[in-house]
Amino acid sequence: MSHEHVSYLELLARGAGTEAYDRPVLLARASGAGPEALAELEEAKQLALRVRAELEGRRRREAELSALFATAHDLAGLRDLDAVLRAIVQRARSLLGTEVAYLSLNDPTAGDTYMRVTEGSVSARFQQLRLGMGEGLGGLVAQTARPYVTDDYFDDARFQHTRTIDTAVRDEGLVAILGVPLSLGSQVIGVLFAADRRARVFEREQVALLGSFAAHAAVAIDTANLLAETRSALAELERANDIIREHSGVIERASEVHDRLSELVLHGGGVHDVADAVSEVLGGTVEFTEAGAGSARRAGGHAVREGDDWVAAVSAGGETLGALVLHGQPDLDPVDQRTLERAALVTSLLLLARRSAGEAEQRVRGELLDDLLDAPDRDRRLLRERAARLRTDSEAPHVVLAARIDRAAGDASETDAGGRESADRQRLWSAASHLAATRHGLASARDGGTVLLLPLGPGESAADLARQTARSLGGTLREPVTVGASAPVRTLLDRPDQVAVAYQEARRCLDALVLLHRSGQGAAAEDLGFLGLLLADGRDIDGFVGRTIGQVVAYDRRRGTELVRTLDAYFASGMSPARTKDELHVHVNTVAQRLERVGRLLGPDWQSPARALEIQLALRLHALSDAVTGR
Repeated sequence: MSHEHVSYLELLARGAGTEAYDRPVLLARASGAGPEALAELEEAKQLALRVRAELEGRRRREAELSALFATAHDLAGLRDLDAVLRAIVQRARSLLGTEVAYLSLNDPTAGDTYMRVTEGSVSARFQQLRLGMGEGLGGLVAQTARPYVTDDYFDDARFQHTRTIDTAVRDEGLVAILGVPLSLGSQVIGVLFAADRRARVFEREQVALLGSFAAHAAVAIDTANLLAETRSALAELERANDIIREHSGVIERASEVHDRLSELVLHGGGVHDVADAVSEVLGGTVEFTEAGAGSARRAGGHAVREGDDWVAAVSAGGETLGALVLHGQPDLDPVDQRTLERAALVTSLLLLARRSAGEAEQRVRGELLDDLLDAPDRDRRLLRERAARLRTDSEAPHVVLAARIDRAAGDASETDAGGRESADRQRLWSAASHLAATRHGLASARDGGTVLLLPLGPGESAADLARQTARSLGGTLREPVTVGASAPVRTLLDRPDQVAVAYQEARRCLDALVLLHRSGQGAAAEDLGFLGLLLADGRDIDGFVGRTIGQVVAYDRRRGTELVRTLDAYFASGMSPARTKDELHVHVNTVAQRLERVGRLLGPDWQSPARALEIQLALRLHALSDAVTGR
């Protein structure tokens, strides 16, 4: 075997490119080889190229089979339909070597088609595209149930062009598109696409491969639908069995709850202990509320049904103290109704016994908080002693929270609006005082609502505490309570005047939540994005920039990339990759790759209107900060 023949085997062994196979012929010609030797080498070269093409084809088919087997394995263990569809689209894009792949599904209710999964897309307009039935290349595929391919989308007249579709395709920069149907029987439920931002020809094998992935996607969707139907049927069967078991055990439950309530009274249990005991025995969720007795107050001590809940009034001496409300058991057995009524009677006895002590402690807690807000110059030693008696840790960081029940206009007539607001303030103060006592904090009625001073738990933020407080007070009162929080106050008594400053910040945050139509929620300034910069007493600009685009800035600094500059140009160009590449003087593929990296760093919703606004502000503040510091 000649040296040149060995060279071809070495080229095959290391998988060299096709251009390398010309080298042995060129070397032989340069060394003066005769025509016969050159002809033999040329024949050997062609044979080696055929072997290389066969090997490449086998590798490609092995990769395709491996991807199809992996997809079949995904279907066998189907748990998350979205994850399976994403994997199918990603594998299709990789094996076909396209820049973009996406999957659309038909929406029979809306009568159109929507994007379900996209991979490689950078245009928000394209990702949110909805197509009317029969429109675009996808509509043609859905109508004919056959694959369609176009080498140049905008010059292809075989399908119906619309301004909406063409604008989105142009914004994404797509040129060549292949679409294959997702079929269940004779019904087309969607289309799987592969596309490039340059003209290209899709080979027949690539069309067949994409069709195989589309078949897997259709099976995944059908399997998910069957699983959902099966789960629904099993849930109905389980509910029927629960009803049977409930009726067989109703007498045992009544006896058990009687014994537990008696034990609670003897051992000094509280209202929530009673609610927990009844919840456990009846199988639903029981809560005590100071409002909402409603028709139960007029029912003479009997439990009544209100919607899907059962309500038993808690009253004593003609005064209604609240109600026990049972959730989650709309079809309550008559014996269990009597159980709920007995629990309401026990609750009224416990409330009367503890009312005096509770009211005294609440007044003391409110007076201490009032002094911190209104008279911070009082003797700190006395303030510290009073805090210690109430088990308030004055050295721990605390948060000031402003809470209010915000009713929509027109909820009450002019004649009873004042009385309703007064009752709301009383109920809110009572619930807040109880919450403050359980958390070793303080509470006081103020400015039409309630102010609380609560300690921060380990790893807890002001925003966490605000959300927890809104949920707790709202659950107790059975209506939305809005809560605004201040930044943490590190030590209460080193500078008592800072409590009043923090209260004003909490009130501003509360007012902002109402203006943003977020009544019933809890938040601190850090939850409100750029609006939080305006509300907080300290302008934490670096914190806002870090929370918003910090990962992108850090990536640029580590890698020497230009993601921040690309984001600036992208927003300045109206979020169009095509115009962005002109601004940056780079190829559109470079823009697409950079924006795809931004999406991985900031999350898939970074182009939504709200987040895009915050990102643009953060970019401006970052640029301003760099200009000031000279970086």
